[in-house]
Amino acid sequence: MSGVEKLKQREDLVLPSRLAASAQRTAGVQMHMDEFDAWLAERADAHDFTVERIPFSGLRGWKFENDIGNLVHESGRFFSVEGLCLRAPGSADRFQPIINQPEVGVLGILVKEFDGVLHFLMQAKMEPGNPEPLMLSPTVQATRSNYTQVHRGAKVKYLEYFTGQRPTRVIADVLQSEHGDWFYRKRNRNMLVEAAADEVVPLDDDFCWLTLGQINALLARDNLINMDSRTVLACLPPVGPEAGAADRFSRSLAASRDADAGALSTTADLLSWFTGLRTDCTLETGRLPLGALPGWHRDDKEISRDDGRLFRVVATDVRAGSREVSSWSQPLVEPVGRGLSAFLVREFDGVLHVLVRAATEGGFGDRVELAPTVQCMSACELEEETSPFLAHIPDAGSPRIRYDALHAEEGGRFLNAVSRYVVAETDAAATDTLPPGHAWATVSQLTALLRHSQYVNVQARTLVACLNSLG
Repeated sequence: MSGVEKLKQREDLVLPSRLAASAQRTAGVQMHMDEFDAWLAERADAHDFTVERIPFSGLRGWKFENDIGNLVHESGRFFSVEGLCLRAPGSADRFQPIINQPEVGVLGILVKEFDGVLHFLMQAKMEPGNPEPLMLSPTVQATRSNYTQVHRGAKVKYLEYFTGQRPTRVIADVLQSEHGDWFYRKRNRNMLVEAAADEVVPLDDDFCWLTLGQINALLARDNLINMDSRTVLACLPPVGPEAGAADRFSRSLAASRDADAGALSTTADLLSWFTGLRTDCTLETGRLPLGALPGWHRDDKEISRDDGRLFRVVATDVRAGSREVSSWSQPLVEPVGRGLSAFLVREFDGVLHVLVRAATEGGFGDRVELAPTVQCMSACELEEETSPFLAHIPDAGSPRIRYDALHAEEGGRFLNAVSRYVVAETDAAATDTLPPGHAWATVSQLTALLRHSQYVNVQARTLVACLNSLG
């Protein structure tokens, strides 16, 4: 083993304890928690943000191909809205619009040590679909069209740390899927990189350095940490042992982060079960013109189902003084009502386990990924949900709830897409016998799968980040 390899091995062994130290610090070296709200309000006041619904005819740079076809950008870049058919034996064909964005974007968080404590560079970013003017995004959140400046706007700040132009140490780098219900085979590169110790990183006004403990505290708030940040944070390696866990749940959660120790199934067995489900999946998908979707119609302001359920496609005009381009227009997908994503958790011999479900979504590249116990993207889906575990997701205020917050989904493509994210304990009577497609996994096992592409879906990744915030 070379000297460089030995150094990297030593750093990898030390990293969990460094992350644990950062997670235990809620007083950052660069910004204290009591300063954060004032800073975020100041950044919101510093720029003008407006999102206005417009008719499709008002979209600048967008058109329907041949008047009835797909909704596309005139540059041929960015993304398009197309039609999708989902077909499975024994079921009626389903049809829907879907976003096709074949580019791989970069979602990256820059990490740097200040006074011996790891800090994460977070951005106060406006997205047209977010329920709040500003949410905390990764250091870099950009599609290829953005960072190659197809829009002829300003350069993406800090991109050089994620393209090898500046010296960094890679903490995590993995391709992950996005929402398979609304994206067609969309993937992003999820990255965490640490700047060199002697690197002077200039701090832009719309960015702040926060410890992992501060970010974890902010994850408890509604609609503050955006989806792109949550998926990147979920890719962090496990933190080191937590000293003096205060209660039973904290102790079982800490034990759940310790490799395969105490797991009901080995990771190899879990993977074998999951690979079998992927092998046996019979779902077929086919793209078709947007204007040819049975059961959907288009008027001058939206594309929606004939019964008005699930979601619609709308047009918006956007102005944002803090973005690389200050004004643009685009289509967005808007769900009908609030969704729900929930993990049921249970302790086995002192080790916390998470109940995961193998979900089939039309936009997944491999058709099946591990998802929350219950996952509904809209109020309509929640009404139609047939999961036997829906009744076991408690209402707010229940003593079984360990985490409960509202989080927005991807604000760059979805409008007012907000889901309630819940982690709740369950009892043996409800989960002694599992239906097909469900399994128990530890947090450590999910974390191990997150080092690889397209095993854990985006909603489950948010819940992993939420679980990791509970130490």
